[in-house]
Parts: sequence; structure tokens; C-alpha cells
Amino acid sequence: MNKRKQISEIVFKLISGFCAYSLIGILLFIIGIIFVKGFNALSFEMISQTPKGGYYFGGEGGFLNAIVGSLYIALGATFIAIMIGTPAALFINVHLVRYKRTQNTIRYLLDSLWGIPSIVYGAFGFTLMLLMGMNASLLAGIITVALLVTPIMTRTFDEVLQTIPKGLHEASFALGSTKTETAFKILFKQGFSGFVTAILLSFGRGIGDAASVLFTAGYTDLIPTNLDEPAATLPLAIFFQLGSPIPEVRERAFAAAAVLTILILIISITARIISKRYLKTIIK
Repeated sequence: MNKRKQISEIVFKLISGFCAYSLIGILLFIIGIIFVKGFNALSFEMISQTPKGGYYFGGEGGFLNAIVGSLYIALGATFIAIMIGTPAALFINVHLVRYKRTQNTIRYLLDSLWGIPSIVYGAFGFTLMLLMGMNASLLAGIITVALLVTPIMTRTFDEVLQTIPKGLHEASFALGSTKTETAFKILFKQGFSGFVTAILLSFGRGIGDAASVLFTAGYTDLIPTNLDEPAATLPLAIFFQLGSPIPEVRERAFAAAAVLTILILIISITARIISKRYLKTIIK
């Protein structure tokens, strides 16, 4: 019997290791292809200039408009998600503690919203845009992406708050703190590292999504200066350029993909550093 357990343990360990290293290998393979093809075509001109005449036929210029547009939309949407998702997650874990059924219902709805394909949010945003009399613009893109990432922000932060010991709640109430004070001075501080992770997930989803902005943000070769102007994004720039029959233009799509990947990696590393430093002040 012991021998059978040892064999089972070894087999399970081998399968688990194979799956884990396979995922790492696939990720490195994808990043490797993007970087190899992207860096061969990438130049300072591409990240510092907007498209010029003939750019989509292999001419001069770059995709600075897409970089700035992506940052505008992702930052704006993430900010809205923080403003809505943070108090919502705190409310679920402080004011609804005694109402388990209500908590579970809200979490189920948030999970459902998280799983809805982004193209559905794009279609909804387009419909909302028409009802409000708006044109395809930066504002429409920000609102649509905010609808997409708010459930992610709320649910991720909510999961972190659930891991905080209930004794901290009781200790805070015993000292005379109100529920609002407990939420923002105790739970928020204890869950700050998870809060940063939630921001990371929201920003990464916002900056890398194409379907939600396909009908709402529009596309332009210019950098938007107002919220009612259309905005280009890196995912759409990659999508449009990969469909070109011109090899030089398709190579620029990989360059844009490399820039997008680098941006996400920078945000990820920064968030990890911030959360790691803040963990020192958390009560365990």
C-alpha cells in the first residue's frame, strides 16, 4: 500500500511538473516570438512619431498615437473601476457580513459579468453611445472599458478581503470604530497588496483588449486632445496592421505587440515591488 502511494505521488508530481513547466514554456515561446519579430522591426521612430503619409504602405512614421490612446483608455477606465470597485468590495465585506445570501448573490453576478466576452461589452457600449448621441471617441472607449474591468477590480479585491482574519473586524468594532472606519482604516490597509493586484489585472485587461473599443473608441492617426475625439489603441493597431498584404506593415504589428507586452511587464513588476514593500506593514 505504501509503495502504491509512493508511485501515485511520483506520477502526480511528474504530471504537475510537466503542466507547470509547459505553461512557462508556452509563455516564453510566445514572448520570444513577439520580441524577436518585434525588435527586428522596432525603431525609435515608431514609438516617437504618429503615422505619416504612406505609413500603412510601408512609409515613414510610427504608432505613438496608439500608445498614447491605449494609456488614456486604460488609465481612465482603471480609475473609474477603482472609484466604483473599491467601495463596493469593502461594502460587501463589512456591511453585508450578516447577509450571506446577499453576499453570494452579488459575487455570483460579479463573476458572471467577469465572464462575459468583451465583444458583448463593446456592443453594449456602442448601443449606449448611440442612445446618448455620442460619436466614437476616447470617452466612449473609457466608459466601455470601465464597464469591462470594474467587475474584475471588485471581485479581485473582494477575494483578498475575505482572507483577512475576522478577529480584526471584531477588534475594530470593540474599540468603537464605525463600519466605515473599519472598512477604510483596517480592511483596506490589510488588503492593500491585493488592491494593487486588482489594479494590475484591471489595467492589463483594459490596455490589452481590442473588442470592447472596436466600435466605441474609433481609430485615428492623431493623438486625441479631447474626450470627444477618436482614439487609436495598440490592440487595434496590431489587428489592422496584421491584416495588411504588405510585409513591412505586418512587421510593424509585431513591433506594436512588443511595446504592448513591455508596458504590461513594467506595470506588473512595479505592482509586485509596491505590494512586496507594503506587506511588511500588514498584520499576519
